[in-house]
Amino acid sequence: MDLDLTNSYNLVIEASLILIISFIFGEISRKTNIPSVLMLIILGIGLGYGLTAVGIGDIDFFPILEILGIVGLIMIVLEAALELELKREKYFPIAKAMLVAFVGLMLSTWVAAEILYYFIDGMSKETAWIYATPLSILSSAIIIPSVAGLKESKKEFHIYESTFSDIMGIMLFYFLTGNSDAAEHSSGLSGFAGNVVLTIVLSLIASYLIVLIFQNIKGHTKLFLLIAVLLLLYAIGKKFHLSSLIIILVFGLLIANMKLFFKPKFLKNLLNYKDAHHIYEGLHVITMETAFVVRTFFFVIFGLTINLATLANWRVALISLLIIASIFGLRWIYLRIFIGKDINPQLYIAPRGLITVLLFYAIPEELEVAAFEPGILLYIIIVTSLIMTFAMISDKRRAGESVRKALDKPVGFEKWKAPSIEEKKQ
Repeated sequence: MDLDLTNSYNLVIEASLILIISFIFGEISRKTNIPSVLMLIILGIGLGYGLTAVGIGDIDFFPILEILGIVGLIMIVLEAALELELKREKYFPIAKAMLVAFVGLMLSTWVAAEILYYFIDGMSKETAWIYATPLSILSSAIIIPSVAGLKESKKEFHIYESTFSDIMGIMLFYFLTGNSDAAEHSSGLSGFAGNVVLTIVLSLIASYLIVLIFQNIKGHTKLFLLIAVLLLLYAIGKKFHLSSLIIILVFGLLIANMKLFFKPKFLKNLLNYKDAHHIYEGLHVITMETAFVVRTFFFVIFGLTINLATLANWRVALISLLIIASIFGLRWIYLRIFIGKDINPQLYIAPRGLITVLLFYAIPEELEVAAFEPGILLYIIIVTSLIMTFAMISDKRRAGESVRKALDKPVGFEKWKAPSIEEKKQ
């Protein structure tokens, strides 16, 4: 039997087993509320030790992580956009969730940047904000599957909040990294705003054209062709220094809300809604499946690259715990302001995950700070995920006890007594 782990057939076996294990982790996650992300990272760490034991632990995984990162970002934004229904009755919940996500992102980034700037040598205020942004973004990839058991209003809030946190966090990160370039620094916020407006206009034109063209394609392979077109537009947008993720976001919103975007009569006449809706349904499945594959391999490879020795560093632990404390302290304040007293378990649902790692690996080489330990990422991802897990388990147990009490309590009989003779005569 060939024991060469890099043999083509062995690679196929390894990749297949990882996907099967990831699916099992997903099922375990649904039953226990333990995020599958944690299990995938632990699997990666275990595989890392296994590779080291057989003498091939020095593989450079960064090029693979970079490609997975690009595809992962696109799939996450597209999947999030496809979930957003722009209906009149949804406008207020969407607006509230957007405001909460924006306030939470900016406050968390500001405080985390101050902590990093104070504790890490060689980190400027500007680079501290760049490093703090990924640490401040909620993980929709973890949150959306985890909140399925909550009541509808709370579930809806978390879906919208995490989706907007992803999108706005990514935009903030690329604004900060782009603005750090001396050539672009002079343009500042106004230049960024102009770039965003131009990108939105071009995105709308491209999105309308894509829908109108693809609804008339009769072949069975058009969905992956559509994904290829979106990847191409993203890459070309990057080459021209546009905010490329807006292209993906606008397309996802348009195809998920075609009746709204094609409401004018001259556009409505061009749309074959039945055929276009089939594209939306197929795209929804493909993005979910692709995101699953990308998320699986990304977190396993991330686990492979982790040096557990950094977790024993007291400075890493202190910085991580301070940032985690700031996340939940600030979250308590702004949830009480915008939502009120009923903030359980919303307060504790603030895990960091895929976007955090993706953006960390997207930090430009010239902005990297050698003193920053990746163990900080691992601490924050693990602890915020565990806090969410315990909160969800506690909430489920509390809900179960409430149901049991309601079932055990007699309804309408405990105060009833037979009428007296006098009462009967009356």
